[in-house]
Amino acid sequence: MNAKSQNTPAASPGPDDAPELGDEFFERADEYPGDKLVHRGRPRLARPQQLLTILFDADVIEAFKATGSGWQTRMNDALKDWVAAHRA
Repeated sequence: MNAKSQNTPAASPGPDDAPELGDEFFERADEYPGDKLVHRGRPRLARPQQLLTILFDADVIEAFKATGSGWQTRMNDALKDWVAAHRA
């Protein structure tokens, strides 16, 4: 079959078609003082949270969700309080 393929990638843009790099780009850019990368964003935690799948009763979830945004953090804090109160 000699038909031209419709999946041919477009030609890459020339250097004159490159987008302007504004202040926002450079504020988010990686920074290297010498050879060391300065990491941006949240600092790394000594004990990071762990992703977990767990089942709760629907009424418990609804009660926490009813408190608005940040309900998962409040649920975590409630569990921390329970652990602290019940440590042997």
